[in-house]
Amino acid sequence: MSAPGEIRASGAPKLPGDPPGGRRAVAMWGLGVAVYFVAITFRTSLGVAGIDATERFHINASALSTFSILQLLVYAGMQIPVGLMVDRLGTKKVLTLGVVLFTIGQFGFAFSHSYAMALASRALLGCGDAMTFISVLRLGSRWFPARRGPLIAQVAALIGMAGNLISTLVLARLLHHAGWTMTFAGSAASGVLVLALVLLFLRDHPEGHEPAPHPHVGNGFVRKQIAAAWSEPGTRLGMWTHFTTQFPAMVFLLLWGMPFLVEAQGLSRAEAGELLTLVVLSNMAVGLVYGQVIARHHAARAPIALSTVAATALLWASVLTWPEQHAPGALLIALCVVLGACGPASMIGFDFARPANPPERLGTASGIVNMGGFIASMTTLLAVGVLLDATDDNYRIAFASVFFLQALGLSQMLRLRGQAHRREREHVIASRVQAVHVPA
Repeated sequence: MSAPGEIRASGAPKLPGDPPGGRRAVAMWGLGVAVYFVAITFRTSLGVAGIDATERFHINASALSTFSILQLLVYAGMQIPVGLMVDRLGTKKVLTLGVVLFTIGQFGFAFSHSYAMALASRALLGCGDAMTFISVLRLGSRWFPARRGPLIAQVAALIGMAGNLISTLVLARLLHHAGWTMTFAGSAASGVLVLALVLLFLRDHPEGHEPAPHPHVGNGFVRKQIAAAWSEPGTRLGMWTHFTTQFPAMVFLLLWGMPFLVEAQGLSRAEAGELLTLVVLSNMAVGLVYGQVIARHHAARAPIALSTVAATALLWASVLTWPEQHAPGALLIALCVVLGACGPASMIGFDFARPANPPERLGTASGIVNMGGFIASMTTLLAVGVLLDATDDNYRIAFASVFFLQALGLSQMLRLRGQAHRREREHVIASRVQAVHVPA
């Protein structure tokens, strides 16, 4: 049953001044997605190198988790500043800076021999990575009609997840043949390539669809922009949806999946790598389905997100409470398939925030939403590492921390759902009234 005020219209209405889309739009958006693809490859490269990192830097589980925690802390902390930058400076400038930062970070990680230098490199990588996805969302909104928004966002995330596939299939093999330095330095060269493409070809918007010039703003602009975005229930619902749905898969792929499958479930590295690959493939397949369904039926957004949370909790509970030492292969496969749905479900958060905010505030609102999942991921990465050290590597206790964050996020989603849908209905009615009064 849909929430009160749920919009049952099939797809978003066409708004006055919508960009036309077309091949050039695909090309420009594709450049932005290519940057996001490389950023995801760099972000997840540690996920297949966790065991190697403990040996290279002589660290324990808590110290290992600090790599990803710091990277995500920087990422989450940068989301609102990046949203403001995108709103004020445009996509090309922000993406260019992001590529420079995450490429330097990946090169630095390749040549790190000390734990401190490696931490600094991952922090720099996280800073550059933080500038990519919001920029890609803004690029899509500037080049494609609003009704294409949900599908464009899901496809961008799908292609980005292919970067995770590169980590699990390519970097994992290179790491054991070419070694640490050659693997990470070689991957960093792809950052140089996308930087050149962005500088040469990327454009912020199609001709004739330039954004309105920004008025002179005082010192209170940032505060007002953030406050206006946060005041919308759709923004807050989007953040909590992202918070609740994204982190179980992020934690699994970013760091703890490989150790859990090898050390706790007794799989070989090759078998564990295949299951990590399954998560990515499931993510890509589910993303296409979710994008198509939500683009046609906005009323499906909340049920899809809530169902994904329930399925994830059920599968994790089944694996962690299995009476024998190792869960059966079929159950692990089912877990990985369901984890693959977490990323596409988290994209629904942006679909709640997009219609709630005007275009000039969309970057800021997207930054708020994007903080949610990464704050949850950062918290869980730390909790798992600390609990593993405290319980002598008891993965059942460590991964039980997932349920606490899911419960928190779910309670907020249910609380805000009705408010957000009622407010969205008001926005849609207002935009239609405005469209009627726009002169032809």
